[in-house]
Amino acid sequence: MYYKIKSNVIFRNYESFGYLTDNRNFRYKQANGNAIVIGDKIVSESGAVFISFLDREPQTIDELAKRINSQYTNVEIEEIKNDALDFYSTLENEGFIVSGKTIQECNKRDTKFSYKTFDLDKKKDLSSSLHLEKTSQDFLEEHFNGKPQLTNLHLEIVSECNERCIHCYIPHAYKVSCIGSDMFYNILEQCKNMRLLHITLSGGEPMLHKNFCDFLKRCREYNFSINVLSNLTLLNEEIVNEMKMNPLLSVQASLYSMDSNIHDGITQMKGSFKKTYNAILKLIENDIPLQISCPIMKQNKTCYNDVLKWAKRLRIHAGDDYGLIARYDHTTQNLSCRLSIDEIKEVIKDKAKNDSEFLEQIKMEAEKKQTKTINDVVCSVCHSSICITDNGNVYPCAGWQNYVVGSIKENSLNEIWNNSEKINYLRTIRNQDFPRCIQCQDKNFCTMCMVKNANENSDGDPLVLNEFFCNIANLNRQIYFESKGKVKTRQFD
Repeated sequence: MYYKIKSNVIFRNYESFGYLTDNRNFRYKQANGNAIVIGDKIVSESGAVFISFLDREPQTIDELAKRINSQYTNVEIEEIKNDALDFYSTLENEGFIVSGKTIQECNKRDTKFSYKTFDLDKKKDLSSSLHLEKTSQDFLEEHFNGKPQLTNLHLEIVSECNERCIHCYIPHAYKVSCIGSDMFYNILEQCKNMRLLHITLSGGEPMLHKNFCDFLKRCREYNFSINVLSNLTLLNEEIVNEMKMNPLLSVQASLYSMDSNIHDGITQMKGSFKKTYNAILKLIENDIPLQISCPIMKQNKTCYNDVLKWAKRLRIHAGDDYGLIARYDHTTQNLSCRLSIDEIKEVIKDKAKNDSEFLEQIKMEAEKKQTKTINDVVCSVCHSSICITDNGNVYPCAGWQNYVVGSIKENSLNEIWNNSEKINYLRTIRNQDFPRCIQCQDKNFCTMCMVKNANENSDGDPLVLNEFFCNIANLNRQIYFESKGKVKTRQFD
């Protein structure tokens, strides 16, 4: 028999134990119901050794036993072979590896993502069923006695952008530079040594970097799960071919309207709609996992739903968001396109009326928040994730770039992660540091975000509540309970 690790599975060897997970960037099921999503699994130290010798290419059990035997020279190879067969059988039943009598059969069972078999409704069902699951961070912190583990890195490889989106939180004056290749490769090497799982590549527009394809290739060689945030206007055959080679890669692109004039008006780049639209079709044609983001603002509030309907017809997951944030330099001109509370109320009412999953999602999130305590952390920044920009500065998250927690030019990522005073301060912030929120009737319908507070506050204070988002939380509660025929919450003037 031949065995191989599945193409959408990530393995990390922490020496005292091993960790298996799937590609969190893009969970999905096939239309026939066969699960591609797996989840997480912790294995023993010896189990980690057995997994570490599995490759993306099929190997016979004899080849594997021989390689494993190099670590256990005092054990008979037949005993190793029998133990491996039992262990691999368990892993295969749990969906982490595949086997076959031939190389061809083994590869065939490693089902790849395809839009032809992808069922968007099953993906939604799956997302609903997993809303209370443990995260990668939960698994790892349990095994590191609560110590924060960096699993996700947001890496902005360029600040430069070929669009000038009116709602962007990055001030246009700063969109001028690219990361040095040596710095990028050094960061990747550090990420490898820290056993990171997921890396997001963004900008600006990341495809503006002359070495973008080389960057993708190196990420593939290091076996990182990669998510590319791009407007796709610069997509070409070379990039598509490299993306196709990485089963751990997904793409997220923004599409603002099916009306080219509205989309181009938002990007302030004539012809951008046609380029992005055609690039999306190109990714679908090549079975590259894609998600569409459609921020809702004044310019597209009457037509954003056309994007969602179009995406659904093409079996693309699409999400929208009406909570635009201010620029990180505390200027708020970009918020002139943000919906007013009254406009957001109309959007939420429309969703509640026409999208049953919208109310269900609000309910699930509210139920999950009921288990939170005043001692729980506020968000994952600096607990499992962090951001590095093209100049080497390190930030809590991509939108919070006026709060520098370190520089990769001065210290290693590991040193910054463990020793930065600002990071350690952020880790001390708990729900109890927002006393107004503890007794608030809307707290289970609210997602606290410190960058939303900081960017819209003239002093950049993350602890000063952003009333705009408090009002959105109240709207969610109000409309949810009204839809259930229960007592109404307070109304807005």
